[in-house]
Amino acid sequence: MDEKSNYEGLKAFSLREGASLFGVAEVGGLPERQCSLPAKTLRVLGRAVSVAFHLSDRILEDIMDGPTKLYFFHYQRVNMMLDEMGLKIMNFIQERGWEALPIPASQIIDWEKQWAHVSHKHIAARAGIGWIGRNNLLVSPQFGSRQRLITVLTNMPLKIDKPLPWGCAECRACISSCPSQSIKERPEDFDHVGCFQMMKVLVKKAGISQNICGLCVKACRGKK
Repeated sequence: MDEKSNYEGLKAFSLREGASLFGVAEVGGLPERQCSLPAKTLRVLGRAVSVAFHLSDRILEDIMDGPTKLYFFHYQRVNMMLDEMGLKIMNFIQERGWEALPIPASQIIDWEKQWAHVSHKHIAARAGIGWIGRNNLLVSPQFGSRQRLITVLTNMPLKIDKPLPWGCAECRACISSCPSQSIKERPEDFDHVGCFQMMKVLVKKAGISQNICGLCVKACRGKK
């Protein structure tokens, strides 16, 4: 099968398994802060499958001044579901004779720097699912920042999607939503340390055990 046929088959499978958005990107050229996997792995697995799952709008709308216990539960279960979806995508690819490496949906290896094995949001931006917004999260036209992501690296021949243009334009809803003032005019000026320190305060107040917030996710609704 050619790249287009492989792509269409994998996309249809992913959507049946619950994906909301799907795209494919090249992996090469990502800086270390966006991909910390061994170079020999990246030489073999040159394609990245990116999948997004739309979070519950109702749960997000009920966030007022910090994360709720319901949002915490939802966040955890969506990550688990995405990890399972990554395994299913891996299996789909392997059954067809190709290699696949699913990257956990939420496995941070450096909280201060907010580094993971692979930056799902930067892969998704390359794959045409959205762009990096002022809030340092992926923003899609359909859902804003209200999605979670999973990435599967592979050597399966797949056609590549084109990145979208930056689409935040004049919207600054995320800036006013941030209690730590970590969100700036430009995504590259985002204050990672300030965000991390505020999350620690908010989760302690909420009585939950994971560094999440949800305020700028709630504020970013997309262009429905």
